[in-house]
Amino acid sequence: MITLSFDTESGIPLYQQLYSHIKKEIERGNIKSGEKLPSKRAISSHLKISIVTVETAYAQLAAEGYIYSKPGSGFYAENMALPEIKESPSPEIVPEHIQYKYDFRTNRIDTGSFPFSVWAKLSREVLSERSDELLNACSPQGILQLRVKIAEYLKSFRGMTVSPDQIFIGAGSEYLTGLIIQLLGRDNAYGVENPGYRKIYRIFSANTSRVFPIPMDEKGACADAIANFGINILHVTPSHHFPLGMVMPVSRRQELLSWAYSRSDRYIIEDDYDSEFRFSGRPVPALYSMDKMGKVIYINTFTKSLAPSMRISYMILPQELCRRYTDRLDFYSCTVPVFEQLTLAKFMDKGHFDRHISRMKKIYRQRRDILMEKLSEGRLKKFIDISGCDAGMHLLIAVNNGMNQRELLSSAAQQGVRVYGLSEYYSFPVSDMPDNKVVAGFSGLDCQELAEGAEALERAWT
Repeated sequence: MITLSFDTESGIPLYQQLYSHIKKEIERGNIKSGEKLPSKRAISSHLKISIVTVETAYAQLAAEGYIYSKPGSGFYAENMALPEIKESPSPEIVPEHIQYKYDFRTNRIDTGSFPFSVWAKLSREVLSERSDELLNACSPQGILQLRVKIAEYLKSFRGMTVSPDQIFIGAGSEYLTGLIIQLLGRDNAYGVENPGYRKIYRIFSANTSRVFPIPMDEKGACADAIANFGINILHVTPSHHFPLGMVMPVSRRQELLSWAYSRSDRYIIEDDYDSEFRFSGRPVPALYSMDKMGKVIYINTFTKSLAPSMRISYMILPQELCRRYTDRLDFYSCTVPVFEQLTLAKFMDKGHFDRHISRMKKIYRQRRDILMEKLSEGRLKKFIDISGCDAGMHLLIAVNNGMNQRELLSSAAQQGVRVYGLSEYYSFPVSDMPDNKVVAGFSGLDCQELAEGAEALERAWT
């Protein structure tokens, strides 16, 4: 019988602890190839956990090929020689005392280009013209003026036909994601991209015990893997995956929509976090605009386009979920101050937002070009492959110089440069996790800093 002491203080779901324990036992040979595993009911009784927890752990093991089932007989350890599994590198791989001169973070923007004078002028106008509204509570969905401007913007920029009544404004995508979980139900099985934005995984796991990793291929989230876990709510970033950078093609989007259409309780959460910053061609149509049956929930934010401290995001719900929200959750107050909403509505109404986005695209395109040019010349040129450069504000760099990820990050740190290992973005470590890829954001450094940082990386990696 499997023996395991659960760590209830770690924050790691019980199913994941059980999954990790059985996987290690198989890898170490303590559970032999072809050996029958205890029944789900037996483990549930022995470890004093729910059968659902055991089912979830077994489902993940089966999906990854560690166990297989025989109808009417049970589960068995896979009869195969398993490869050695590399431990996930620790995020803290360099001493804390190292001072980074060039930090290629992905969550920074060029704050110096924010139109402060325009924003201040509009703020004064709001104070003088709309003072009667500023101290009163607004609709739980946010003020109508801003929702109308967002709907108009989405129509012109994304080709989305949206009613202001479907738009809900909130203080950040994290907050809105929490509302979506409450709206759809905590007992659902949620799928997140792996690798992906780890905060999303943490939000889901904090609200529900059933969160599953969806592996990625060259087209995005693997549609086949979704069915293996019994997922019915899927979170994806189809317009620009973070951190791999690919754009999901129409064929994969149609696969996901077909999956969602096949059952009434299935939904797709589309996170369109940086769709404004596409540097070649027109913006890719949103998955929401392809949906004909009300199965896509759309989320976007102004934190990338304006400022991270400006916690204004919005979600668009299908009509049926709008009615459900009104019935269940309209007691929540809008979490964005009326003053900020009115200022942003005026900012958009007068065309300042469009002009700001156009200007920032030029700035970020120039910075991307500088970084790519400097990385692709000199001694480093023959060692690297760059991907994910058509959109967004970061690059994915594969470094083929014989160093592993720990060595790449450590040697860069010694040159005063901080880049980020791809393994840091896996919520669920996997056996074939790349060990030579790093993520580098370019939006928070100016052109000179990017050039100097690239030269430092050349010294570190050659």
